[in-house]
Amino acid sequence: MRVHEFSKKHNIPNKEIVNALNKNGFEVKNHMSVLKDDMITFLEEHFDTDIKKQNKDTDKYWESEFQKDKVRTKKKKKGSNQHKSKGNKEDRISNIPVKKEDEKNNIIYYNEDITVGVIAEQLNKSVSDIIKNLMMLGVMATKNQTLDRDTVELLADEAGYVVKDKVVTDATEFEKIVFEDDEKDLEGRPPVVTIMGHVDHGKTTLLDAIRHSRVVTSEAGGITQHIGAYQVEQNGKTITFIDTPGHEAFTQMRARGAQVTDITILVVSADDGVMPQTKEAIEHARAARCPIIVAINKMDRPNANPERVMQQLSELDLLPEEWGGETIYCKISALKKEGIEELLEMINLVAEMADLKANPQRLASGTVVEAKLDKGRGPVSTLLVKNGTLRTGDAIVVGNTYGKIRAMQDDLNRPMTEALPSTPVEVIGLNEVPKAGDNFMVFTDEKEARKISEARTQKTKSAEHKSNKPVSLDDLFAQIQEGELKELNLIIKADVQGSLEALSASLLKLNVEGVKINIIRKGVGAITETDVSLASASGAIIIGFNVRPTGKTRELAKEENVEIRLYNIIYKVIEDIEKAMKGLLDPVFEEKVIGNAEIRETFKVSKVGTIAGCMVTNGQVKRNCGVRLIRDGVVIYEGKLSTLKRFKDDAKEVNQGYECGLTIENYNDIRVGDVVECYIMEEKEIK
Repeated sequence: MRVHEFSKKHNIPNKEIVNALNKNGFEVKNHMSVLKDDMITFLEEHFDTDIKKQNKDTDKYWESEFQKDKVRTKKKKKGSNQHKSKGNKEDRISNIPVKKEDEKNNIIYYNEDITVGVIAEQLNKSVSDIIKNLMMLGVMATKNQTLDRDTVELLADEAGYVVKDKVVTDATEFEKIVFEDDEKDLEGRPPVVTIMGHVDHGKTTLLDAIRHSRVVTSEAGGITQHIGAYQVEQNGKTITFIDTPGHEAFTQMRARGAQVTDITILVVSADDGVMPQTKEAIEHARAARCPIIVAINKMDRPNANPERVMQQLSELDLLPEEWGGETIYCKISALKKEGIEELLEMINLVAEMADLKANPQRLASGTVVEAKLDKGRGPVSTLLVKNGTLRTGDAIVVGNTYGKIRAMQDDLNRPMTEALPSTPVEVIGLNEVPKAGDNFMVFTDEKEARKISEARTQKTKSAEHKSNKPVSLDDLFAQIQEGELKELNLIIKADVQGSLEALSASLLKLNVEGVKINIIRKGVGAITETDVSLASASGAIIIGFNVRPTGKTRELAKEENVEIRLYNIIYKVIEDIEKAMKGLLDPVFEEKVIGNAEIRETFKVSKVGTIAGCMVTNGQVKRNCGVRLIRDGVVIYEGKLSTLKRFKDDAKEVNQGYECGLTIENYNDIRVGDVVECYIMEEKEIK
């Protein structure tokens, strides 16, 4: 018998069982651990009263519950929904914390922008005294310079003050507000689940199977409207599913600061195994720090091989519980609807161990899942409530827009008057269409919501005028010193697996105080747009070893302010990153790609070598420039351009759309379909 089976039999939470066993010297990891006879005996004695309660007469129990339910429904029928909504609105707590004036004695409120001048004012000292104290600590600072938390704490201790985090009370920055709820007000909420995996591995079929199981067990009717999220009931417990088109949308939402998902289901085909997008999905889920449940799909196929899938995923650190790991695996067939109930049960188990809670007594806050402009209804948004209760008539700010909720519907197109935590709901009444991933919060009245919306719009415009501060090797040390960077995220792409492993191992060995290297993705092949999207969401630098990005990838990286560094010597990569971390990096030259040419035909000439007949597809080709020969996204050779001709005449440069003939110095293995990338080295100004 396993822990979760004992839990199900006696209706005792998994967490309580695991805690009880660990406190009494039994080694138990999680809900899938096997219980020995002595453990079962101990648990039966420990939870004796709970088990006796569970074993009471079930008929009488359900009869009393049914009577209670009847009373509840009778109470609900009295009065209209509108009156109920208005009456209950006052009993919800506001999300904006109130400043406590009486706590100001001997307390400094710390924030990231605190300066020497502000600290002097809070400590009732002159700026010159604070600067002297800082010099004694070995810190040289001016009046308007910001200080890190450790330095502020040292100054405060010396003056007999206590440092506390500044409580965000600015309603225009409601995403940063930290909710402090009493434990008694918190209630369990349903888990929010996202399904990811490779193309054609059965994600959509699984979603349909889960959705269909819910429709069949409900009243007559069906899903009449797609709102991007829906709920399923399993053994009286609710699960919320977000219907996203894969991990790309998942990352885009995360890039906007939306941490929506609690659990990720990784769908892998039993007959196909681990594919590139499977690995990408794992990387995205890990970057978001979500627990992963693996669903091995298509078990009904004759060539299904789940053992191979488990072996492949084990190599990616998803070791099955059967083999002593911590990852849950479920074998299913979405097409034949087999194993769906077991999968839902496992989701509930993981959710129970995560102990997900929210306070329904607050005004609602949450995230936008989908949004569109409907011809008849205007802006229509699907909102996922994270905390609090959302009701019709609420004044709401969503991203930079606002409105008053006129109507709400669930995914079965049924009208709703209120939505509790983890409930997806479609709302109308906003002034504009928000973006997917935008945060929302309910306020007390529409005037306040409009003011906050206008202030947020103004802040966004101001922020857009200022340049973004992406992570770059050039200013890495400065960011570490300022305390902005504690972890350097890297994405590494190489031409072969051997180079990739050697480079990854060498980088992880680097040890510089104050910063840790975290490789969020590593792979073989060209740098793609997916790599840039992940780098943008995670604030990562892309390292390319003997591989190149395509033109579209370069453009996207430029738009997203993602730095791509390209190398062909391993020690040079390690040297650059180590120097950057220590503040010694002095970039002098920067490579500038000036054009690409595609080889359409080759001609072999004695005493000359192989001449490539090319079409310039992008930019221009210049005589004596540096070139790389790229075959299938991998660099085959790097050298110099030897000759460049238009027809029979020598040419200084050939522009886009024109044909030319060229030879590469000391290299003749040129093939049709190869791409010649031309570049020059420009001196870079040190800022």
